[in-house]
Amino acid sequence: MEDAGVNLGLECPSCKEPWLRRTNLPGRYRCVFCLNRFELRSDCPDCGSHATIARMTDDANVTCRNCGGSMLTTI
Repeated sequence: MEDAGVNLGLECPSCKEPWLRRTNLPGRYRCVFCLNRFELRSDCPDCGSHATIARMTDDANVTCRNCGGSMLTTI
């Protein structure tokens, strides 16, 4: 039997485990595995490009559209 590939969630920038979850504050995330907290930034820490943050239920905003890096920084 072939594994269908279960999606457990977003990947944590710190521990690389798929346990990153949103918190009750807009633009804030917490890893359930390593317990690190992250903030969604409007500027990419990797390439410096600026993007508009749409703080809705869309998880696509955590990756930079320019370089593909993470838009999350550790709090």
